[in-house]
Amino acid sequence: MNELNSISATLIQWYEQYKRDLPWRDTDDPYKIWISEIILQQTRVNQGLDYYYRFIERFPDVQSLAAASEDEVLKYWQGLGYYSRARNLHKAAQQVVSRFGGKFPDQYADVLSLSGVGEYTAAAICSFAYNLPFAVVDGNVFRVLARLFGIDTPIDSLQGKKEFKLLANELLDEQHPGQHNQAIMEFGALQCTPVSPACESCPLFTQCVALANGSIAVLPVKTQKIKTRARYFNYLFIKYTDKTYLQKRTGNDVWKNLYEFPLIEADRLLEESEIFQHSYFNKITAGISSGINISLLSAPLKHVLTHQQIYAQCFIIEIKEESEFLRFFEKTAIEHIGDYAVSRLMEILIQNHIG
Repeated sequence: MNELNSISATLIQWYEQYKRDLPWRDTDDPYKIWISEIILQQTRVNQGLDYYYRFIERFPDVQSLAAASEDEVLKYWQGLGYYSRARNLHKAAQQVVSRFGGKFPDQYADVLSLSGVGEYTAAAICSFAYNLPFAVVDGNVFRVLARLFGIDTPIDSLQGKKEFKLLANELLDEQHPGQHNQAIMEFGALQCTPVSPACESCPLFTQCVALANGSIAVLPVKTQKIKTRARYFNYLFIKYTDKTYLQKRTGNDVWKNLYEFPLIEADRLLEESEIFQHSYFNKITAGISSGINISLLSAPLKHVLTHQQIYAQCFIIEIKEESEFLRFFEKTAIEHIGDYAVSRLMEILIQNHIG
């Protein structure tokens, strides 16, 4: 047995002893595996588990997901973030129905052609569901390979992606690709962790180059730093009797197709007097002759996204009659706001200040 085969065998042996009991590991259903992989792309397992159960209960197969409305899919995704994942899931389900007759494809190229499915996800589905020999390369795999073989090529470079993909495929046990892929990812998640890895109990410690040369803490290497920008959201909770108004976010921006209160985005959080004088506020309230009451509903909130830091606050605007412009919004009973798919930030505002 050569060194690479030995490493794979050790990983699989470790996996059989220490793996977590997770529902998507007890099935070869490509649909359920696909759902789990998309949920776990940007979500920790302990957070994603409840979402997985709820999602599969409502959408038990690709046909039910394809037939649902996008609004409903987004509502079931609410709180997971990165909502493009949900939109792509819905679109891909419709592609499976229209292009593959409702049967989830069993060829790598076909799986890869689905919306929102990249090389990693296609390899995961094909190896776990069909035992096809495609190596997965995710963050855990990058870390294990970088440390084990002492590779300092940046993982976010074109050269690094090629190098790690080649090595992952060389290491792959082609007789048991699904088990191997599960093993190396689980090893990175539980044993070879980003911070304070359990090197003292590692079954590969004698072969780990990074452990030998003291480079555990610096591997894997990344070159690109995430740039963030600050944004300031001034929300307007407009209250008319027991009704309020929502708008749907459109365009290629955060929270696309989710609902929110009317919004004034500015270069800072505004004062009540500035809201009252703002052109958008005047547009919304144009034609209202009776008194308009405005007050600050929430303290400023900070909401951190991958590339953005959003500072938000919410004003309550109480009106006694409707303006013509309000017809462009979604009018709903206040008690029914929870029926709409909203961002986590909106969810916090609603839970803390509206109920």
